[in-house]
Amino acid sequence: MLSEEMLDIAEENLQAHIAIEKEEEEIKSLTKPLQVWITSASAPACYQLIPLLANGEVFGMNTEISIHLLDTEQCKEVLCGIVMEAEDMAFPLLRSISEHTEIDEAFIQADIIIVLDDVLLNCEAQPFENYIREVSEICQVYAPLIEKNAKSGVRVISSGQTFVNLKAMMIMTYGPSINPENVIAVATSWETAAKATLARKLHMNAEGVKDVIVWGNITGSNYIDLSHAKLYGYDGAVWGPPNFPRPLLNMIYDSEWIHSEFLSAQSSLSSRVCRCVGMLPAHAIATVLRYWYHGSPPGEIISLGILSKGQFCVPEGIVFSMPVRFQNGTWKVMTELEINETTQEALGRLAHEMIQEKLVAQKEIKEMQPYGADKITSEEHLHQEMETLPTGSI
Repeated sequence: MLSEEMLDIAEENLQAHIAIEKEEEEIKSLTKPLQVWITSASAPACYQLIPLLANGEVFGMNTEISIHLLDTEQCKEVLCGIVMEAEDMAFPLLRSISEHTEIDEAFIQADIIIVLDDVLLNCEAQPFENYIREVSEICQVYAPLIEKNAKSGVRVISSGQTFVNLKAMMIMTYGPSINPENVIAVATSWETAAKATLARKLHMNAEGVKDVIVWGNITGSNYIDLSHAKLYGYDGAVWGPPNFPRPLLNMIYDSEWIHSEFLSAQSSLSSRVCRCVGMLPAHAIATVLRYWYHGSPPGEIISLGILSKGQFCVPEGIVFSMPVRFQNGTWKVMTELEINETTQEALGRLAHEMIQEKLVAQKEIKEMQPYGADKITSEEHLHQEMETLPTGSI
């Protein structure tokens, strides 16, 4: 070709490219990004969570987001630092990021709210019940604002190091118009930490440990159930394809380890999870959000704190961690799972703690009662009544 023809073609290509880019920008400006609000945003978990949300890993490579960081005025400088750093990273899917310290502005047009608020527990300084009431007061502020400012289908994720179940429960209580199925408590940190402990015992990759269930009060008294756990890719005497599962309890021949070391490790597991600097809870939140929007792996059990409707004989009206499966933008409790007698007995004890926390939070009782105390009290009361009856009246 002559050079003049080539220049004309190049000019036409350039103009076509500019027109396509302009059209894409116009389309982009018309799409509304997901509005994500994060409370107590100066927490380390928030700092670790932002890149996971903004890189497309959670919501998909075609979904833009706007992140709103909410915290107190004392944390404004920290929030501004986070905003500047996130902007400098130039995430392609981060439309905007902003800091907020005025509580009245909270949750405006929110699609997703991630509640990271925690209370610093020091039972030597004040009674445990005072911390429960403190959490309740926080939720009494948040819940009406969520009802007033957020979108009707807003999804609320309760996470953090303390009172994860209680926060979710109180937001439902003080925000009755919020869809209860859209308020969840994240149990994934405990689930993944337990899988890692088991994988170390079995000298295998933690990715191959599946279906470990966390029951109960996620950041309180919980029960890690291994009765449904399976191993994939375990290097044992029997070989099979990658999708060939083996029951975990059949592979751990040292049963004493399960009953002694693993159970005792659960307390240290909880302390490790609560002392983590932010990577673990951030990964847990991102994982649950990805499952919520795109579905969990087929057939895999996920632990999630949800409002009980009586599944597995757990009393209604409390937020309780139980096995679920995510599909089509929602979750479903796996009620088809059979649970053994040991697990069922544990569920009654765990439910008692959540009921007590709820009653304290709602100021129906002043102090939590230990498990079984209500039964003893009623029996003693009956005995006293019988003693006061006249002889021969029974």
